[in-house]
Amino acid sequence: MISGWDRFHGCRRIAGADRKRARPLWSPALFKHMAENGFDVLTWRKGATENINENLFAPVTHADGHGETRTWMAADTSVDLPLARTGEAFRMRQISPTVPATGGGTRQIHILSTNTEIPAGEVIYRMGSRWRQENYFRYARIHFDLDSHDAYTSTDDDPDRSVPNPAKKKAYQKVLAARTHYAQVLADTDAAMLDPRTPDPGTGEVLITNAMQNAVNAPLSDTGAALDRAETVHKEIPARIPLGELAPGQQVLDTDVKLITHAIRMAAFNTATTLAREIRTNTGYARATEEAHTLTRQALTNSADIDTTTPGYLTIRLDPLPTARATMAIAELCQQLTSTQTQYPGTELILRYDIKNRT
Repeated sequence: MISGWDRFHGCRRIAGADRKRARPLWSPALFKHMAENGFDVLTWRKGATENINENLFAPVTHADGHGETRTWMAADTSVDLPLARTGEAFRMRQISPTVPATGGGTRQIHILSTNTEIPAGEVIYRMGSRWRQENYFRYARIHFDLDSHDAYTSTDDDPDRSVPNPAKKKAYQKVLAARTHYAQVLADTDAAMLDPRTPDPGTGEVLITNAMQNAVNAPLSDTGAALDRAETVHKEIPARIPLGELAPGQQVLDTDVKLITHAIRMAAFNTATTLAREIRTNTGYARATEEAHTLTRQALTNSADIDTTTPGYLTIRLDPLPTARATMAIAELCQQLTSTQTQYPGTELILRYDIKNRT
């Protein structure tokens, strides 16, 4: 079995000495270890965390590689994270931007990094970039029918593939129930033993015999034995078993078609995202921040003509959109795309984009 530290050093060897950035899980000891070995750590604090004083907040900005500038109100501070094994503390840089809160208002999020050189705005931008994959899957499920069946051809699944053993989970539930029952019986036993030890005033001393103690402790002994048996059974059940042992004859849908259609959906997502960014940065559309993706979908699903009559050019001429402001924004987008002088793959034709005038 490969330990977490071995995996870390394996990644270090694979990445090479000049590759310095990685995002670990929450472990201050690991953060310290990675920082000492030349990695810049970037993570965030989850759960209840004390808010930063509002007087420490100031506007911070970042311009990405596409020329889009973002602005946040953020505090650039530091925090000491306790190291459990040594009792020491590891200091990290903490960037705390304010973001919209559910139900209105704002809330603080706390981003931690060992890099003290890059601007605070870039730290926030890089942290937000980690959600790109999650955003793709959420967007693709809504707009690209990501979970649909692309083919019904199936093949036999690997019967030796390791899968979680459901019996392990059921056995653990019995362990939890046995622990709860044992705690209740223990409380009842303590209460039963307390009664003869504290007799009512005037009744005199009470002699507690071994037989009385055994009678009171009998339910606790039986419950403890039941708990031991449940824990033993749970321990002996393997956590994972071969698929063929759990469910023989399982099949899976054809993976080649699924991979191709996923690649097409990912390309479509990248295209839509790029066009939405161009609308935000290179058009005067007033609501581009809120509606760029919606406008992009309208343009991509709108009808258009393909014109090859002009030598050396392939012209895509879109029909007008439902509203004048949307049509004007897409016209600006067409001008921007045409200015790139992109060559249509496999040909010598230059792509031009245009939108028809309303008649």
